[in-house]
Amino acid sequence: MRIRNRALADKVVEAEEAAAMIEPGANIGMSGFTGAGYPKEVPGALAKRLAAEAAAGQPAKVSLWTGASTAPELDGVLAAADGIDLRMPYQSDPVSREKINSGAMDYTDIHLSHVAQRVWQGFFGELDVAVVEVSGITEDGRLVPSSSVGNNKTWIECADKVILEVNSWQSEHLEGMHDIYYGTALPPRRRPIPLTHPADRIGTPYLECPPEKVVAVVRTDSPDRNTVFTPPDDVSRAIAGHVLDFLDLEVAAGRLPRSLLPLQSGVGNVANAVLAGLREGPFEGLTAYTEVIQDGMLELIDSGKLLTASATAFSLSPAAVDRFNRDAAAYRDRIVLRPQEISNHPELVRRLGCLAMNGVVEADIHGNINSTHLMGSRMQNGIGGSGDFARNAYVSVFVTPSVAKGGAISAIVPMVSHVDHTEHDVDVIVTEQGLADLRGLSPRRRAELVIDKCAHPDFRPALRDYHERALRSSFGGHTPHLLAEALSWHQRYLDEGTMRR
Repeated sequence: MRIRNRALADKVVEAEEAAAMIEPGANIGMSGFTGAGYPKEVPGALAKRLAAEAAAGQPAKVSLWTGASTAPELDGVLAAADGIDLRMPYQSDPVSREKINSGAMDYTDIHLSHVAQRVWQGFFGELDVAVVEVSGITEDGRLVPSSSVGNNKTWIECADKVILEVNSWQSEHLEGMHDIYYGTALPPRRRPIPLTHPADRIGTPYLECPPEKVVAVVRTDSPDRNTVFTPPDDVSRAIAGHVLDFLDLEVAAGRLPRSLLPLQSGVGNVANAVLAGLREGPFEGLTAYTEVIQDGMLELIDSGKLLTASATAFSLSPAAVDRFNRDAAAYRDRIVLRPQEISNHPELVRRLGCLAMNGVVEADIHGNINSTHLMGSRMQNGIGGSGDFARNAYVSVFVTPSVAKGGAISAIVPMVSHVDHTEHDVDVIVTEQGLADLRGLSPRRRAELVIDKCAHPDFRPALRDYHERALRSSFGGHTPHLLAEALSWHQRYLDEGTMRR
């Protein structure tokens, strides 16, 4: 029995009836983070209604706020119906991406740790409706979160109306895995968050919601969007090898303990390759303080190498989901799921000394990072939480293959076409070619190291030529550039389909 509260059980309706309670032009906060824990039925019903209204000459849109990316059943159907006016803070849906880049949908890309505060401050307007997936409702009306927390606490607190989707596909053993902290506040009432270890539990396992706010409850039994990750290839294994060698050297130098420091990693095959290397490596007693628990972290827990993983969501392959759902009770004391304002909180990242590892679109020779835009203009997904961790990590590592598009694009360029992370927040850059430790180096020395260690051999001579001519230019400077050429590689790709000369 997933709905154990009688008053809320009396509010069970079909998805279409719940969607009818959402007014055109509404600001909607929906649950979901990296394809986990998002509502499965109400968004589709809402999209059908908006599409029908548009066909009848009454076009209507809503503004959609989430934790991060969701799934085709949410982002995709609403975008395809031209039903989204404003989207924030992160997305990865191809239909949404096309609408954003064509100007048909407004998009605000902000650090994930900033979302709750910005909403409380009213910068996006009033939150009209929260649509939140939960895995259960207790007898006294408390909500058992599902496979992600994201911004659900904020949505429920701020929304005028709440619609709940109770998903019986989610494991019943999720109850007790979450830690919902209610001690955050805006300045000047802000106080330190009492968390000093990734395993600390400082809140309650439940989301609190006044029952009078709940206008509808929808039953669902649908799986999360479970991504099949690309198996590690030679490139990702080479990148992982460089990262693991670096960690070993840091331990040998006395800058890290043998148990390392709390791990944070972005999602993808490179991150999973690093985690697989850690499973086979010499490090013991590991912990993680991150956004997302993916396959590699689950395997590290199974191996006994990873003692605790703190995150805000899962992002698992179908096989890993099956394993987790089967053994969720056993994972409950090893995994903590928190609101993203806690999982991504800069104060906590700095205090815990996280080791951050994130991917890039491109890096330039001085260490600036572009995480979001293709050729300077087209939004890919968004900055997500990489900035929350990069700025505050004990060591900030960025990883990427050295080339893309079959070798037509160099990931190491003279100047990035869009800056998400400045050189001041970048400690280490890694490609399959090698690793550049940039700590303590001037821009000129950084450029030499990035070119020699990280650039693909096909592009290395052109990068050296650019840097050497910039050094000799009459303007010179602390960070030498040839402004007439700095973005010429990107223009060449747009004109000719390749960065090669």
